[in-house]
Amino acid sequence: MTTVTEDGLDGLRDALGLLKDREQVAERLLDSSAKHSFDPDKELDWDAPFEEGKWFWPPELVSLYGTPLWKRMSEEQRIRLSQHEAAALASLGIWFELILMQLLVRHVYDKAATSAHVRYALTEIEDECRHSKMFARLISRGGTPYYPVSRAHQNLGRFFKTVSTTPGSFTATLLGEEVLDWMQRLTFPDERVQTLIRGVTRIHVVEESRHVRYAREELRRQMVTAPRWSQEFTRVSSGEFARVFSVAFINPEVYVNVGLDRREAMAQVRASAHRRDVMQSGAKRLTDFLDDIGVLRGAGRRLWRSSGLLA
Repeated sequence: MTTVTEDGLDGLRDALGLLKDREQVAERLLDSSAKHSFDPDKELDWDAPFEEGKWFWPPELVSLYGTPLWKRMSEEQRIRLSQHEAAALASLGIWFELILMQLLVRHVYDKAATSAHVRYALTEIEDECRHSKMFARLISRGGTPYYPVSRAHQNLGRFFKTVSTTPGSFTATLLGEEVLDWMQRLTFPDERVQTLIRGVTRIHVVEESRHVRYAREELRRQMVTAPRWSQEFTRVSSGEFARVFSVAFINPEVYVNVGLDRREAMAQVRASAHRRDVMQSGAKRLTDFLDDIGVLRGAGRRLWRSSGLLA
């Protein structure tokens, strides 16, 4: 693919069509942010008691759903597992959003602060700060532990933040946002789920839809304008990040904390066709997009396959 500078984009296309003007996209997102942003501390009823017999995550999205172990568990234990997995996903979300905020600051560091593109990046950072605080409050409200990612993943995240290129950063951003977004879109309308969980996921879905749009448009631009070495590095680094993300998505400590055997539970999750379908369905919209714009090629595609997120 021929690369060009970011200043020469008039009429430039990729496989999805004409690239949109960066400033126009940002202006529309800023307008949407002004109309549809939320303060979770005021928007949600944090003092309401949890409802007896309701789930904290749709049962079909709980990691052990449909496994032999799941069939032996009581309904109470299944619901308790859903609560701990919701807390673990909120913990994962905080870790990921801390990475994302740092990547966004790096992205706009040397750009004109008066541009709509930079102003929207700063607006997104505001959103992510609120989301991280919202997730932390949700974990505290439920009385479950905070579930940090492993030390190895903490260090990998620190390394990734240091070496990531701009297109690599936006690819990782989409990976972290779109799989969880797919799950949350199933969660917030589900009346089997606790009202507070539905409220948290509704806020996150509405605001994350803007973040996805921003990241997709910028990644398209980057995959056209970046030098070939950067495009290749993005393919490989995104595949490796997919592998890390797919492992970090389940914190094995949740099984211990609900009275299950950790090794047995992890083995059954790995063998679960249902769980594999859930993860691939959650990633499909993203992997289709990445395939269209040329990210899923060569070694990178093989890494994505080995992550279990790509069929």
